[in-house]
Amino acid sequence: MDTLKPATPAAAATLRHDWTLSEIEAIYSQALPDLIFQAQVAHRAHHRTNEVQGCVLLSIKTGGCPEDCAYCPQSAHYKTDVDRQGLLSVEATLAAAQNAKAQGATRFCMGAAWSDIPQGEQFERVLDMVRGVRALGLEACCTLGMLTDEQAAALAQAGLTAYNHNLDTSAEFYGEIISTRTYQDRLRTLDRVRRSGVTVCCGGIIGMGESRQERYRLLRELSTLNPHPESVPVNMLVRVAGTPLADQRAEDPLELVRMIAAARILMPRSMVRLSAGRLSLSDEAQALCFLAGANSIFMGDKLLTTPNPEVNDDRRLFDKLGMRLMPAEAADQVHA
Repeated sequence: MDTLKPATPAAAATLRHDWTLSEIEAIYSQALPDLIFQAQVAHRAHHRTNEVQGCVLLSIKTGGCPEDCAYCPQSAHYKTDVDRQGLLSVEATLAAAQNAKAQGATRFCMGAAWSDIPQGEQFERVLDMVRGVRALGLEACCTLGMLTDEQAAALAQAGLTAYNHNLDTSAEFYGEIISTRTYQDRLRTLDRVRRSGVTVCCGGIIGMGESRQERYRLLRELSTLNPHPESVPVNMLVRVAGTPLADQRAEDPLELVRMIAAARILMPRSMVRLSAGRLSLSDEAQALCFLAGANSIFMGDKLLTTPNPEVNDDRRLFDKLGMRLMPAEAADQVHA
């Protein structure tokens, strides 16, 4: 195992895209106080430590997805309590975006349960949604499945801030979770997004039965992308009845802390987003995630179709921690 040098502000400011698996293992598995200290050094070199960006994620088309992702209640392959819903109207979406802004969010994300973005009226409607969200002064992010170069260019022209397409896990473990889409498909989608000029939002999920080794490999995939994803969501599995992972053993929250800290060290300038699974975390566990370098949360009582903490609960937690939601002017400077 590689020996780590003590973290310094100068070292933390240096971006690398050549991280090795042994280096990542050494970072991730070191004593937790040392790991969090190193993550704090990296975090303070690039970010305000008492601010967290508020995001809201709305399901604009729900259920019936042809993919078989083992964690997802929206897959048409599984019988879950999720009701299918067609693509929302532009008006309903923008009303939700306005409400998100009123709650303090500066980023509005729209997710559709598609494998590929359909052409025609539905895609034109999504473009109108993006234009409307941007007109409200919010960042606009979409997660719509795979897309073509032409669709990526159209989304960029509409003003899309970011496109989310998670790798979910390592290439080696991927086949245990998904069979209907290849890892290379995901990487090609990320490449199309990058070439369009839209920023990349890409992360993964822990707690799906993967080993630590698979987490190191996922972190290597993300941290060797050049440039790094501007946004790295770190999710903890939300177990949903009817999905193949419904009975998966609950993950130790400290593993989520380690994953966030390692992501912060490896990709110091990225926004590391504490995403799905927060409802299962105590205040103390969430506080450790922020100490480890998470500087974004998803607000609202639903994250697509899974439960999420109430906005008032988040405000109470921030008050206890002496933290605040990132104001719009600070969010504008994140990737400037």
